[in-house]
Amino acid sequence: MKNGQRPQRDLRERTFKFARQVIKLFVALDRGILAQTLGRQMLRAGTSVGANYREADQARSKAEFVAKIGDCLKEADETAYWLELIAAEALGTPADVASARDEAGQLVAIFTTIKRRAEGGN
Repeated sequence: MKNGQRPQRDLRERTFKFARQVIKLFVALDRGILAQTLGRQMLRAGTSVGANYREADQARSKAEFVAKIGDCLKEADETAYWLELIAAEALGTPADVASARDEAGQLVAIFTTIKRRAEGGN
């Protein structure tokens, strides 16, 4: 995959927006130990999706690209897990948590497709 193609630019922007969404959700959580513990995990995973995607976009080989896209997938899925826990414990604003969960799920689907195609599967 070459730099400058529209889908990569769009995904760079989308993962950046997702990181900002996760940051805002974390900042809005109460300061209780449970909210902060789950929130920090969500924050770490959610902000690393875009960072890993940028590394994938600069990959020097197909193998490196596949590995970094795998990291994106792993972190997006982990973020979805923390968001699920946050929702189950009613720790955030339901609409904000639902929106972030939806975006995390969409990113998981996107990175799953990219990884399969890059590996030569369908």
